[in-house]
Amino acid sequence: MKVLLILASLSLALAVSAPTAASAQPKLKVGILHIGSIADAGYNQAHAEGVQVMKKNLPNVEVIEVENVPEAADAERVMENMIKQGAKLIIPASFGYLDPALRVAKKYPEVKFEHPGGYKLAPNLGTYWASTPEAFYLMGIAAGKMTKTNKLGYVVALPISFFLANINAFELGARSANPKAETRVVFTGTFLDPAKEASAANALLDQGVDVLGVIVDSPITVVQTAEKRGAHSIGYHYLGASKFAPKGWISGIAFTWGPLYTRFAKQVMDGTWKSENLLGSLSSDYLTIAPFGPAVPADAIKLVNEKKQDFIGGKLEVFRGPMRDNKGVERVKAGEAFPMTNLGKMDWLVEGVIGQAK
Repeated sequence: MKVLLILASLSLALAVSAPTAASAQPKLKVGILHIGSIADAGYNQAHAEGVQVMKKNLPNVEVIEVENVPEAADAERVMENMIKQGAKLIIPASFGYLDPALRVAKKYPEVKFEHPGGYKLAPNLGTYWASTPEAFYLMGIAAGKMTKTNKLGYVVALPISFFLANINAFELGARSANPKAETRVVFTGTFLDPAKEASAANALLDQGVDVLGVIVDSPITVVQTAEKRGAHSIGYHYLGASKFAPKGWISGIAFTWGPLYTRFAKQVMDGTWKSENLLGSLSSDYLTIAPFGPAVPADAIKLVNEKKQDFIGGKLEVFRGPMRDNKGVERVKAGEAFPMTNLGKMDWLVEGVIGQAK
């Protein structure tokens, strides 16, 4: 009789404790791979902090994270290794990971993939990014209000269409606030090369540029170079870049991926995830205008905030004609607008930009 009672008590204890033990296990493993260092104060750190926010929001999520993964066969091996460890959601966080991710996704249809900036979908692979020209237009307004020389500068990785669109938007915003403003561009030919970025930044500053912006993976070099030489700067990718320019910082365009990653993880866990191409805007929770620096006057901040609301409310369009390129060719007629859906075909620089698109 005592044996039966002991066995019954043991069975009851196991029945009670089993759910508790199961609930202590992670409900979802998420893998994320980065092209560079997660301490770059730029592209990679923005993604890395996004998954940390996701993990904080969802304690039952476990993150597998790998830095400095080349955009080739190594990326496929890393993703497959994450899947072998139990990952059911993979974030291959670099543009060049798209094709490797598609190949791995085909082999593991039960695993979901979310790729930033991709242009191809699969049944288990979705893409996401944010439409940035409106944000660059706002940064142009701030720069146009801040410049004393009317010479603005941008250090840019490559002359690809979406980057050209951002530079054009910046110049259009600058001219809306200061008709004399011009934007000079130097392309480095790569997404991360501090030596080339420093050389480009100094070359622009030597020409009289007093506001520098940047479109490369890490803004650190350009922002610091501007600060050392008494110029203003505008950041990109990451909110925390302002610490590298405590005096000259104006603002920046940042991606706050945490809320979006939290939604992705929840969707995978509850079975509602679907493959789609997401493109955020200024009204989304993952495209953010960074806090303004102490040198920015109140009237500039007020104007930027007003125009931001105009974009959100549909009262303002970035590429509204008439518009000519920097060779004098009419690109957008009066009363018309260059469609935001066609930015992939924008292979020219707008009037007021000094630089070559090709």
